[in-house]
Amino acid sequence: MPRRADIWRIGVVDAPVAQIAAQGLELAAIRWLPTGRPFTFLADPFGLWRDGRLFVFAEAYDYRTRHGVIDCLELDADLRVADRRTVLAEPWHLSYPFVFEADGDTWMAPEAHRSGGLTLYRASAFPDRWAPATRLELDTPAIDPTVFRHGGLWWIAYAPDGPQSAKQGRLHLAYADSIVGPWRTHPGNPVRIDRASSRPGGPPFLADGQLMLPVQDCTKSYGGALRLLHIHVLTPDRFEADAGPAIRAPTSAKEFRDGLHTLSACGNHTLIDVKRIDRSPSGWAIDLGRTLGVWRRGAAP
Repeated sequence: MPRRADIWRIGVVDAPVAQIAAQGLELAAIRWLPTGRPFTFLADPFGLWRDGRLFVFAEAYDYRTRHGVIDCLELDADLRVADRRTVLAEPWHLSYPFVFEADGDTWMAPEAHRSGGLTLYRASAFPDRWAPATRLELDTPAIDPTVFRHGGLWWIAYAPDGPQSAKQGRLHLAYADSIVGPWRTHPGNPVRIDRASSRPGGPPFLADGQLMLPVQDCTKSYGGALRLLHIHVLTPDRFEADAGPAIRAPTSAKEFRDGLHTLSACGNHTLIDVKRIDRSPSGWAIDLGRTLGVWRRGAAP
């Protein structure tokens, strides 16, 4: 079988997320952010507006190291990249930098399941410095943790660690009175089992009074498309939802039409990421170089 690498690209959609929920992406105006060097990518975009500028937080990944860090891209009023810098790195892989505001502070809950848990960070100097505020020990290391407020409680929607069938096809929930906990896991976990509509793919939002959670459709490939999970009942002891039709990468994504796995509301704009699947021989060379590098470091006295 040929080697494959998912290469992601971020787009800024000139439409609020509720409009995309109603009309899809095909006719939307999208500004595509620049791509980087070969076999690197930016994915999992989340954003906050500050002083007329959009700060986009994303996973920055290089196949040469296979280690994700969190970068921040500062977009000017014309949505052009004015600055980019790494703002969070740990010994373990980081992705899905879910940023939000609560209790007068700015928070980030990045995926870090290889650390064995979920750390909630507080901005000590936005957007550059983040300090660990609390560590959440849930029923599983949380994958794509998505924090939101509903029914007077704080909630986290997440996929569990384990085999790919669980990571891509199960939805767990936890809730708390305070953002710093204590957090309690939902007694129905996993509250949903469906590879087409379980793994979170962006912050929930309201459309015509309906709570909707973007979720990934991984039936054909990881992050192949998105669906909107229409949540009808969400309480500490009940969960009822059904999924809408698939939302796929638009034609304007050109060669990046092999997947879509984030739909992130940012006021009158929405952030997305799309992917292309690379099967070129160059990927083999990168894998070989990384393997040799690991071997040489291990063999060094």
